[in-house]
Amino acid sequence: MPQGRPAARGRRGPSTLDAHAQKPSLVIFDCDGVLVDSEPLSLACLTAGLNRIGVAIDFETVRARFTGTSMVSIMEHIARDYGVTAPPGFVEAVKAETLALFDAELRAMRGVAEAVAALGLPSCVASSSDPVRLRHSLSLTGLLPLFGENVFSSAQVARGKPFPDLFLFAAARMGAAPETCLVIEDSVPGVSAARSAGMRVAGFTGGGHWGHDPAGADLVRAGAGRVFSDFADLAAVIAGA
Repeated sequence: MPQGRPAARGRRGPSTLDAHAQKPSLVIFDCDGVLVDSEPLSLACLTAGLNRIGVAIDFETVRARFTGTSMVSIMEHIARDYGVTAPPGFVEAVKAETLALFDAELRAMRGVAEAVAALGLPSCVASSSDPVRLRHSLSLTGLLPLFGENVFSSAQVARGKPFPDLFLFAAARMGAAPETCLVIEDSVPGVSAARSAGMRVAGFTGGGHWGHDPAGADLVRAGAGRVFSDFADLAAVIAGA
C-alpha cells in the first residue's frame, strides 16, 4: 500500500492477528526431546566424546548449551570457545556411538503415538538431527508411519536452529503459512527459531533432560506461549494455541 493512503474500510482480509486466533493449520514437531526421549542418551555420548578430545565440559553444561542444536553448530562453538578442533572422524564416531545407544535404549515419549494419531490436523517433523539419525529414531520407536515423508532435517537448509530456516522450509513444503503453524519444541534454540519464523510455540518438558526445570521457565522466556509435559494434554494445548 502506498504511503499516506488510508486503509480501505468495510472489507477485512486475513491478517496475522486473525490467523493467530484460529486453530493451527499445521503442527510441527521437533523430534529429539519431543517425540523421542533421546536427549539424555545423545547428550551423554556427546559429553563423553568431547571429554576424550580434551574439552573440559560436563553433562549439565552440554545440556544447557547444546540441546536442540546441530553437530555443525556444536563443533563451531567448541572450536571458538574452547579452542579445540575435533580430529578427523570425531563427529562420525559420536554419531555411531549415539545410534548404538539408541538401538539399546531409545523410547518414544509416553502417549505421543496416540496423541499424534488423534490430531486431526496435518503434522510434520522438523529436527536439528541429521537425516540418518532422524529417520532411524522415528523408525526405531515406531513413529515414522505417523509422518511418512513429512520429516525435515536442518541438513536441508542453510542455517539450523536458532535461525528460522528449518521451520520456514517445513511450512513451505507442507503448504502452510507460518503464522498458522504451531511448533512443539523442547529447547530454547528451537523456541527461538519458531518465534523468528512467526509461528506459535508450545514448550514440551516431558523428556528426561528437563528434570532441572519442569515448568519450562527457559522456554517461556524464549517465547513459548504454553508449556506442557504430558502428551495427554496435546489436544488442549492445540485448542488454546
